Amino acid sequence: MNIGNIRLNNNISLAPMAGITDVTFRTICKEMEVGLVYTEMVSAKGLFYNDKKTENLMIISQKERPTALQIFGSDPEIMSKVVYDKLNLRDDIDIIDINMGCPAPKIVRNGDGSALMKEPKLIKKILNSVVKASIKPITVKIREGWDSDNINAVEIAKIAEGEGVKAIAVHGRTREQYYSGKANWNIIKLVKENVSIPVIGNGDILSPQDGKRMLEETGCDGVMIGRGARGNPWIFKRSLALINEGINLSPPYPDERIIMAVKHLNMMTKVKREIIAVKEMRKHIGWYIKGLKYSAEIRNTINNINSKKDVIKSLERYLEKLRSER
Repeated sequence: MNIGNIRLNNNISLAPMAGITDVTFRTICKEMEVGLVYTEMVSAKGLFYNDKKTENLMIISQKERPTALQIFGSDPEIMSKVVYDKLNLRDDIDIIDINMGCPAPKIVRNGDGSALMKEPKLIKKILNSVVKASIKPITVKIREGWDSDNINAVEIAKIAEGEGVKAIAVHGRTREQYYSGKANWNIIKLVKENVSIPVIGNGDILSPQDGKRMLEETGCDGVMIGRGARGNPWIFKRSLALINEGINLSPPYPDERIIMAVKHLNMMTKVKREIIAVKEMRKHIGWYIKGLKYSAEIRNTINNINSKKDVIKSLERYLEKLRSER
């Protein structure tokens, strides 16, 4: 699959997720053979004003590439200037993605994210200025629409294609839905039927079977996995095996899940201060062990630990306990 001049090894991607898809998790997913990874969304204004926290979101490893950096904003001038003055200069950024789908109130209040779905004319201005400023492929991520009375993904997709956008990811929910209810895959099919650029389907891909079914039902060019990858990076390798070879690989054993949690923690402490890494890993560990015996107990224990050494000891004891009861 190609996005502009960027060749991907396959058509499965890791969705951008705030507080989750940092350099560590993206690298792990790349090891699981995902074709494309997206950074957490980065504020264009934060970049424009040289905010340090914003810069920290842009740490990219060569091991995870190709990488799409996702930015959000609603000021065409600021967004194009950031792309021209800063992002063009970064050799480690392969694709620049524009967020038009985030439903978070603090993002929407500023007119960013999915609020842009209400402003097709502004979207056209943003894309026109950013595409002209960029030497890298520009992509966008949108939703079905703002609410059930304003379904306009096809309209926005046509605008994007007309302005030179190289691919579009469509989440089959409105902003009003957030992440509730069921994603409408039919809107992905409609977008695919109305544009010639690659269309990536997103929403409710929680298993390899879901990804295969989305490709078959919508005709989309690729699938993007978000929540289904939390604590489950194996979903990428398993999805590829099913889609490309018809092989249904087994899900990871409890041992693999706990060992991966330890690996994830060790990797994260190499790029973040230990106390920060440990706190951020709490949610990841919860996802890795979800559904396992005694998982609530170990999760409560780890949520009160602040050192990497003690977290690893707790996980090792947990693994021994599970093995002893087989």
